[in-house]
Amino acid sequence: MQSEQDAQDAILIVDDQLANLKVLLSFLQEHDYRVYMVDSGQRALDILPRIQPDLILLDVMMPKMSGFEVCRRIKANRELAAFPVIFMTALDSVEDKMAGFSAGAVDYITKPFQKVEVLARIHTHITLRKRERELEEALKEIKKMTGILPICSYCKQIRNDEGYWQQVEEYISEHSEALFSHGVCPTCYKKMMKELKQKGGFAAEE
Repeated sequence: MQSEQDAQDAILIVDDQLANLKVLLSFLQEHDYRVYMVDSGQRALDILPRIQPDLILLDVMMPKMSGFEVCRRIKANRELAAFPVIFMTALDSVEDKMAGFSAGAVDYITKPFQKVEVLARIHTHITLRKRERELEEALKEIKKMTGILPICSYCKQIRNDEGYWQQVEEYISEHSEALFSHGVCPTCYKKMMKELKQKGGFAAEE
């Protein structure tokens, strides 16, 4: 059984065969997944924005719109593209599998289902998606700094929340995971050498 923390992981099953839906529903609910079911590709596209599942189990062979086409439409939609899709099908040729991956699927499950395999693949791809979301959130935090930072126009120190003035690198280090290595840029190096020469130091490099 899954831990309580993972109990809300949601899966959308898309299959036009009622027997398959029943088998998967019963099995996945036993493992504490929240399950949604639809019997056509169009209904899947309609419901996806509302339910925001952690993973989609998508049948390939369906009337009107195949699973390949459904997957292509999901991946073409910026708001839906991040949902991982696992195809379910009796087709097991290399060509069929390549077609599924080309459409945007992350994995393939062949029918008849092996429950242990289904569970392992679902767990793997939901875990991977969670790691991706964590990374996306971390990158967002790294890329942005909100609010106004008071900075001295002369010495370039930043005034912190307590009202004290800090060096820029010290402030950033305290508010992020960034590390600094110090050096002298070419422009400043030439300026320093020029000043030393004027004060009687060694000659500046040309």
